[in-house]
Amino acid sequence: MLFDPSVWQASLEQFFKSGGWVLFLLAWTALVMWSLLLERCWFRLCIFPAQQRTCMELSKSGASPSVQITKVGELQQALQASLPLIKTLIAICPLIGLLGTVTGMIQVFDILAFNGTGNPRLMSAGVAKATIPTMAGMVLAVSGLLMYTWLQRWSQLQLSSVQALSKAG
Repeated sequence: MLFDPSVWQASLEQFFKSGGWVLFLLAWTALVMWSLLLERCWFRLCIFPAQQRTCMELSKSGASPSVQITKVGELQQALQASLPLIKTLIAICPLIGLLGTVTGMIQVFDILAFNGTGNPRLMSAGVAKATIPTMAGMVLAVSGLLMYTWLQRWSQLQLSSVQALSKAG
């Protein structure tokens, strides 16, 4: 029953219900962030090698310096594409999680104001809405940061080699 889709769907539904509307905002942010991260991985594995070969062939073929400079500049821009936006989305994830903390705690205080401390079951829903988005925001930020750091280091290394290529040509 581990791979039963109905169990997964019910668990995911309960997770989003427990975390409140902030989890939907986090899910949207995660979708955008991971789409951009995966696009950068695709660039690294499939697109960059071909573009790098083109630059090297231009350098070896004796193409005019203006063409070489243009191609190298385009490659440098392509290496840095989307990285600032990814970094911003990573920084936003914990803040959205904290928004969930605040809204969940407001719910807890409302319950305390109306019902007192006599019903801990009512308070637990607010506590869940306070902690689940925070945890989700942190998980998204840490996982995104790990992937971003890997891609950023690779990009910087390739940028250095492209700049060396442009100086040699």
